[in-house]
Amino acid sequence: MAVSLENNAPHQVVIVGGGFGGLYAAKALNAANVNVTLIDKRNFHLFQPLLYQVATGTLSPSDISAPLRSVFKKSKNTKVLLGEVSGIDPKAQQVILGDEVVPYDTLIVATGANHSYFGKDNWEKVAPGLKTVEDAIEMRRRIFGAFEAAEKETDPEKRRAFLTFVIVGGGPTGVELAGAIAELAYKTLKEDFRSIDTSETKILLLQGGPRILPHMVPELSASAAVSLQKLGVELHTHTRVTNIEGGIVTFKQDNKFTEIASNTILWAAGVQGSPMGKVLAETTGVERDYSGRVIVEPDLSIEGYDNIFVIGDLANFSHQDAKPLPGVAPVAKQQGEYVGKLIRRRLQGKTLPQFHYNDVGSLAMIGQNLAVVDLSLIKLTGFIAWAFWLLVHIYFLIEFDTKLLVVFQWAWNYITRNRRSRLITGRETFVETVETKEVPVTST
Repeated sequence: MAVSLENNAPHQVVIVGGGFGGLYAAKALNAANVNVTLIDKRNFHLFQPLLYQVATGTLSPSDISAPLRSVFKKSKNTKVLLGEVSGIDPKAQQVILGDEVVPYDTLIVATGANHSYFGKDNWEKVAPGLKTVEDAIEMRRRIFGAFEAAEKETDPEKRRAFLTFVIVGGGPTGVELAGAIAELAYKTLKEDFRSIDTSETKILLLQGGPRILPHMVPELSASAAVSLQKLGVELHTHTRVTNIEGGIVTFKQDNKFTEIASNTILWAAGVQGSPMGKVLAETTGVERDYSGRVIVEPDLSIEGYDNIFVIGDLANFSHQDAKPLPGVAPVAKQQGEYVGKLIRRRLQGKTLPQFHYNDVGSLAMIGQNLAVVDLSLIKLTGFIAWAFWLLVHIYFLIEFDTKLLVVFQWAWNYITRNRRSRLITGRETFVETVETKEVPVTST
């Protein structure tokens, strides 16, 4: 059953994925003489960089989401379909959507990445990651549930386990989670409980490499490490998690094994390409890298199919500086804009030079008035970096009313040091820990 397309434009563009890549590709085609069909299994665009603030009670899911139909309500050539793509037929030029097919002349795949547990998928039950709204809500349940459980626990050792948080991975996600939990424990919650002293909370950040934030220059990594330690976070570099069993986390550091009791383990240590990468490999023969990302050509198309593009976190673009571009929002945004422009040029019988990423820098929030920003020639730390971080994230939020809501929430939190979104929802009990084999601690 084919899905009918509403106008008679000759060129049909299908975009799979409503993240930054898909969103900006569709926006770049807004005024073009094409039909755009945007397919996503969610009806909203999610601003993933702020998921950690949902997980730690600063923002609500709606604060960092935008309904796709609302985003494109004025784009008359764009049709939004809710559904999950199960297959692609590159010869017939069709996307399979359940029992329907959607024809395309040009296909853009922008389905992002998932957590990687390095082949140990059972790790996910005891160490949730942070890629979806559901992930953030589950993480929030565990974080605030741990404090509530500690309040009722009379056994000192069990109480310490509830007040011990282990974060695996020292990239931006891990650093931002560690800083946010430290501020929760040592500032926001310090007067909320009667039986526990939240200042006794222990937060461990485990990183496989020699330093946290390895994508930044060493001096900024060092500055972030000092700031985290001042907040009360314990940093462990050159560290591998070797086992999680019965609420005990075992890790190896400098050939020394350490065991620590913890009921809250959070994962920020690896990503892999979405399942659409495997679908493309099976149907087109395109190669993927070790983490499941699709190897793309200089114009972001795939080998042998110049009308199929892969962008964002799912793409391995190694034609610039001989290494893959990072899986961050600015890369996906620029790639989406490039592909949209390239399609328009092709319809005019023209083309574009190969894609080139304009590195806008990297940044990470550590805590209130604390951040690090790497803008190549300019390095920022402290309050100035923190203010810059706020402005950048407000800029990347999609809808104007969302920007206003987030600004208001941040201003209120700054003044009161309170977090209004501390709801515990979902399952009521902690997930049982399971035994796993040794896994390297890397970062996202």
